[in-house]
Amino acid sequence: MKSIIAADAVLTMDPTRQVIDDGAILVEGDVIRAVGTRETLERANPGVAVRRMHNRLLMPGLVNTHLHSGVLRGTAEGLSVWEWLQRYIDPMHRVLTARDAAAASWISYAEAILSGTTTVVDMWRFMEGAGHAASTLGNRTIMVPYVGEHADFDYFDHLDDTERLLESWHGKANGRVQVWVGLEHAFYATEPAHRRAIELAQKFNTGFHTHSNEAEVELREMHRRYGMRSIPALKKLGLLDAPKTLLAHCVWLDDDEIELIAKSGVAVAHNPTSNMKLASGAAPVVKLRAAGVPVGIGTDGEKENNNLDMFEEMKFASLLAKLANLDAAALDAWDTLEMATIEGARAIGMADQIGSLEPGKKADIIAVRTDTPRMTPLIGGKDGNLHYNLVFAVQGGDVDFSMIDGKIVVENGQLMTSDLNELIAEVHAIVPVLFARRDAWLAANGGGAITAIA
Repeated sequence: MKSIIAADAVLTMDPTRQVIDDGAILVEGDVIRAVGTRETLERANPGVAVRRMHNRLLMPGLVNTHLHSGVLRGTAEGLSVWEWLQRYIDPMHRVLTARDAAAASWISYAEAILSGTTTVVDMWRFMEGAGHAASTLGNRTIMVPYVGEHADFDYFDHLDDTERLLESWHGKANGRVQVWVGLEHAFYATEPAHRRAIELAQKFNTGFHTHSNEAEVELREMHRRYGMRSIPALKKLGLLDAPKTLLAHCVWLDDDEIELIAKSGVAVAHNPTSNMKLASGAAPVVKLRAAGVPVGIGTDGEKENNNLDMFEEMKFASLLAKLANLDAAALDAWDTLEMATIEGARAIGMADQIGSLEPGKKADIIAVRTDTPRMTPLIGGKDGNLHYNLVFAVQGGDVDFSMIDGKIVVENGQLMTSDLNELIAEVHAIVPVLFARRDAWLAANGGGAITAIA
């Protein structure tokens, strides 16, 4: 079945950064067949139903390249990353159940969809629940199990779990659900586990994802274990040899590491809010992009953000780059929009399918309201202020329509594929019990005292 979706403007994010006033998109099934002016598409497709959206801008769905589902929002505050992990996060992982993990994925994916994100890379636990959530809610999800394969970090998922997930979920839901191989950090696994992780990625022709160079404390640990900085260590361990490799954070990089990342064909997920909140630092995004590295934007988890709004994340990404470089022109609005759409798609190896509104790509389309104070005034065209408004003014709540894979999943700002109140109620049901289990573990294990990383 064909349909035409028309709006006041279409922001394609194609290589020319085309903005089409009074634009339209022809959708057939789950694929975009044509993009152009409304008049042109209507004339070329007589009899095809036209949905005219007034005071709306159509653009590609956003790509969140690093997310952790979770239900700890507002309960893990005021610590740097390693202290934060030990006092709040790792104790939670020790007592997490499959029901807790599933509830976290359902509510996190719903939040993402409602704010204009159509694709997420989710590093999480017990991810069969995440697969069911994505299949029902309708989003694209790359599921990356949180894996610890080391005696000191044996409270995460294991590579056996990843292999089972690859066999049962990879490519499901019309390809919307993918499975990648992941490690929480390289030092959360032994060298035999490193080899097996990459062998799995190669066997299933899928990606590999881990955190790297997030904080100075990690650099010290990598040097203690491997005698070198993090990126050369990952290279030596074979962890850059997957068909696709995506590294989260990459804050503490030197120039040699940037060059090695570029030469290795590795992509980076930039998480500005998390890096600011946990006082990790500012990633050298401008240098990475200048070296040809695809850099996507990620929200990280709700506990270190504290929301999954990719529009807000775009603003912080641009502002942090300006501050870190002391250059008001750094990471301009067009570049930032690319990082949240087509460059994010490139970072996960999906630029041929998503990230821009072009014929032959998947119909992942969102509509942003233009009749709000935040979008006023709106000056049309490529050289107007539309891109500045989207990056510096718009919020995720301004999205009121979302189509993923040709299916409408948000209509008039309402989630169409599940009962949002039920998802919220499930989180309220599981959180007190989860926190009680975590408190009991902490009471029995030193109360969350901070120790050295080794």
